[in-house]
Amino acid sequence: MQDGPRPTFPILVLPPLGPCRPLGPLVGRAVGPPGSGLRLTSCHRTYVAGGGNWASPFSAAGITAGETRFNREKIIQGQGIDEPLSETGFKQAAAAGIFLNNVKFTHVFSSDLMRTKQTVHGILEKSRFCKDMTVKYDSRLRERKYGVAEGRPLSELRAMARAAGEECPVFTPPGGETLDQVKMRGKDFFEFLCQLILKEAGQNEQCSQEAPSNHLETSLAERFPLGNNCAPRSKSKPGAPGFTASVLVVSHGGYLKSLLGYFLTDLECSFPATLSRSELSSVSPNTGISVFIVSLEEGDVKPTTQCVCVNLQDHLTGVTDTQ
Repeated sequence: MQDGPRPTFPILVLPPLGPCRPLGPLVGRAVGPPGSGLRLTSCHRTYVAGGGNWASPFSAAGITAGETRFNREKIIQGQGIDEPLSETGFKQAAAAGIFLNNVKFTHVFSSDLMRTKQTVHGILEKSRFCKDMTVKYDSRLRERKYGVAEGRPLSELRAMARAAGEECPVFTPPGGETLDQVKMRGKDFFEFLCQLILKEAGQNEQCSQEAPSNHLETSLAERFPLGNNCAPRSKSKPGAPGFTASVLVVSHGGYLKSLLGYFLTDLECSFPATLSRSELSSVSPNTGISVFIVSLEEGDVKPTTQCVCVNLQDHLTGVTDTQ
């Protein structure tokens, strides 16, 4: 052991991304000898100032549910119409599963409606690594609620909007959710997800001194053009760890469009230059895939989100009658 005092480093504690049970005034306080880097943490993320560390990044893939009969007939489903997948919808889910069969997911979330449950099952049963994963069903991932318009043709919803002097999708039918309410559901789920990943990353650091391997990032890169989308990690020191989590989220077209808007406006997400404004504002097709890299940069209090792709449909080649 080297003699003499070791240099001290100030500790920066980022605030949590949402409600969190505090562990008292000792959170973030150094508990080891100066320079040891040991400190107490809760779900806050701690950094040694000046060390250039980044919070561990993770990937998030959002997939829209497969087609139902009501999709084909342009009937509003929302939350109240719990329609199963059509034959084409099952084919789409299987095609997405084959496309993603080598991607290693660490967490899988799904809306608790039937069409998303069947979609996520169709995806996972084709996976080489995730067939036996537990899916966490979350009502926050449900489609927008359309109230009295559910079970009625899309043309009737548009007529209701015109009669009210508004346009879809801004118009809210009686008993339905506003766009802001849907956005808040998405924001709440995303902040929960960030807290979960950071908490687990902190627990893993305490249990192991080894850096996470690159296997999660490598499996994703086999299917998606990550390229420079891992910029936060590329700015860190050589040998920085890969993704600490790879998350699959299966939800609905309107909901994922709202979440995309939150990423774009509130989180100032960076998107590939090849994407047009219309592509960013369009509703995802059935089983369309969007992938994001999420990280917290040192000194920031909100996630940095970087888009890899939006509404990817490569897997649907040869699957007919898609919408």
